[in-house]
Amino acid sequence: MFIFLMAPILAIVPLSFSSSTYLTYPLPGLSLRWYEDFLGSARWMNALKNSVIIGVASSMLSMALGTLASLGLAQWKSKWKPLVLAIVLSPMVVPVVITAVGVYFFFAPLGLTGNYLGLILVHTALATPFVVITVSATLQSFDMTLAKAAASLGAPPLLTFRKVILPLILPGLASGALFAFATSFDEVVTVLFLAGPEQRTLPREMFSGIRENISPTITAVAVVLTVISVCMLSTLEILRRRNERLKGKAE
Repeated sequence: MFIFLMAPILAIVPLSFSSSTYLTYPLPGLSLRWYEDFLGSARWMNALKNSVIIGVASSMLSMALGTLASLGLAQWKSKWKPLVLAIVLSPMVVPVVITAVGVYFFFAPLGLTGNYLGLILVHTALATPFVVITVSATLQSFDMTLAKAAASLGAPPLLTFRKVILPLILPGLASGALFAFATSFDEVVTVLFLAGPEQRTLPREMFSGIRENISPTITAVAVVLTVISVCMLSTLEILRRRNERLKGKAE
């Protein structure tokens, strides 16, 4: 938390270094050199590319799986429903380090360590509960008789979903997708266990930088991540207001 609070200050200041790469104070002035170092570094840009690839792929899978799970749970009337829901949401409760260790020993014999597929799968498992929660909350106000009416008129299930259900749950689905992307984009523990040299993500690169080579470039990266987070929160607020307007029209 401290690095994110200090990042906007540190990232614009040309901190000087001693021969042992320690930061020195007082801060002499303003500069954008650390942003230039971030944008001009092949190492940082490759980490950013990896984070985007893994985040987008896991978000898309989470959207598909989470939406299907939410629709199934919303229509399923059974005493086992709370147990199944608890299992679906368990990745949010189980400590990430336990998940990472378990996934590593499960994926290693399958050859899913040190590649994109393994990271995408584990990030999908971590992000899907967020989609389930947001879509399920949206379905609470969805009138299932609309889907039944479409089916009674001869619409197949896929067409009913695309034309009737999807437009009404889209704000919740989009919110879940943003949460899923943020979860993947910020995840570092599973990456430490599963990623190879070619799959180093942005948080993994920041973690290594803090441990191995202290540089103000890390604070510049923190500012970039903070800006991305603010943009995502703003988008979520816009989607929330749009969802409220849709609810008002439906009522």
